[in-house]
Amino acid sequence: MTKIDERTMIEIEAAAFRRLRKHLMEDRLDVQNIDLMNLAGFCRNCLSRWMQEAAAERGIEMSKAEARELYYGMPYDEWKAKYQTEADEAKKAAFEKAFAENVGKEAD
Repeated sequence: MTKIDERTMIEIEAAAFRRLRKHLMEDRLDVQNIDLMNLAGFCRNCLSRWMQEAAAERGIEMSKAEARELYYGMPYDEWKAKYQTEADEAKKAAFEKAFAENVGKEAD
């Protein structure tokens, strides 16, 4: 494998993240957060939380709402109204389990 310097690696990782975000926010709006969490153990909200955590590590204060708006490109409630569908009880139960296993707190 070709030796990659640290800055280039960061740029490659950032590009991959931007592509993942585009995929989830433009190409696959049909995939619900609850389905992502149930199958993969993370969702769009997790990605926004990870952005918030990365900002905090760099001394940048960012609220949950600000992180979500940064990730979603609009206020979260607006995104939910446009794209989120109602989940059935089986998906909700699976989500509670997946959330507890992967995030460790009660879902909001």
